Amino acid sequence: MTDIHVSDFRPLQRRSDVHGISRPSLSYWEDAWIRLKANKRAIVSLYLVVALLFFTLLGPLIWTVDPGLQDLDQISQPPGTDRSAEIVADYIAWDGVDPSAGSGARVIDVPTTQVVRLKWDSLPGANGHRVYRNLFPVGNEFAYGIPVGEYFDNAIDFHEDRLDLKPGRYFYSIVALAADGSVTQTYQTVEVDVVRVTTLSEAREQGLIQTDSDLQIGDSINLSAHPLGTDYLGRDMLSRLMAGAQVSLSIGIGAPLFFVFFGVVFGSVAGFIGGKVDQFMMRFADFVVALPFLLFMILFKIAFGIGPGESGIMPMLIALVLLMWPATARLVRGQILQIREQAYVQASQLLGAKTNYLIFRHMLPNTLGVVLVTLTFEIPKAIFVEAFLSFIGMGVAPPTPSWGSMSNEGIKTMLTTPHELIFPAVFISITVLAFNLLGDGLRDALDARMRNQE
Repeated sequence: MTDIHVSDFRPLQRRSDVHGISRPSLSYWEDAWIRLKANKRAIVSLYLVVALLFFTLLGPLIWTVDPGLQDLDQISQPPGTDRSAEIVADYIAWDGVDPSAGSGARVIDVPTTQVVRLKWDSLPGANGHRVYRNLFPVGNEFAYGIPVGEYFDNAIDFHEDRLDLKPGRYFYSIVALAADGSVTQTYQTVEVDVVRVTTLSEAREQGLIQTDSDLQIGDSINLSAHPLGTDYLGRDMLSRLMAGAQVSLSIGIGAPLFFVFFGVVFGSVAGFIGGKVDQFMMRFADFVVALPFLLFMILFKIAFGIGPGESGIMPMLIALVLLMWPATARLVRGQILQIREQAYVQASQLLGAKTNYLIFRHMLPNTLGVVLVTLTFEIPKAIFVEAFLSFIGMGVAPPTPSWGSMSNEGIKTMLTTPHELIFPAVFISITVLAFNLLGDGLRDALDARMRNQE
């Protein structure tokens, strides 16, 4: 047998090609955040959601225009419209005198948004005259436009138009009336280019100029700025979108928080207890799913005494909370049924863990990822429900703004002023898309099975 001596051993040399641990140990949430950041669509959606929250909460602090304030000088104005106006004297009623002594149908003085004054000579065979206003010239179809004045006495040969005048071109037609008051095809047309004006008193009331300003009649000023234009009542679209965001997002986020929380509690109890209690609770959830949401929305409005034209925010919230929780309850119940059979839960039970400890320490934390994903999918669903109900007149009613009610108002004038419909519709679409894409990203990031596939 050979003796072993210490000199027979040599120190082990560290190999240069052996690497240590290149990645530190990560918790479940740290790994989920890394995976979420790798999903570009989810990160962009997250930025959009944060931007929408800033727009909703901080926007009114920056843009302090009252959403209910009407700017009657700028009605249905799209973004980027010229807002310069000439200062003129206060309105004085006209007695019909034509200082130019002209003939035929004609305009007296400069036509402005304050007043358009027309004068004409009696048409052949006329027993009176009717004045029409149109945005287009009269063609062979004799579409005169909207009537703005009617005179059955030929002695009256002048008219003042002060009805909702805007800067632009109008075509006024003076049409002869028959003896029975019917409209004939004898008419004269005057083409008028209306310019925007304001008075010194109106400018001071709107805060456009100071009381001690040296501006005079004939000078030009800029009216109030409206970055996104105004609606059909002259209200600022940007401030109304911010106010509408507060209503739409408070309903879209507040209601899911309540019914998702209730669904988590309901599903957790059903899944943990099991047996006949589980069967009874799930059959009750199936019964709730079968209830028609729209019918209960109508019943809740009647129960709360809310009549036509009144906002039904509270009935909408109650209907959402009472009828939208079963999907979350089913999902959480399935997770609880799966988790309670895990070895670590059974080990805790053998060690004497109480029911409260098992639920709050093991089961609910392990369903938190599923609940978070469910919440991000329920929020856009609730926002869309609010927008739909407000659009059909059963949710938020004017003058309270919401994106749905603004879309309902904008669709009436979409052919002439499309910005009144486009802006709220775009905000609804962006919000729903952002939350859906964020939910997809969270689902992939929080699903542990996805890591095994990479």
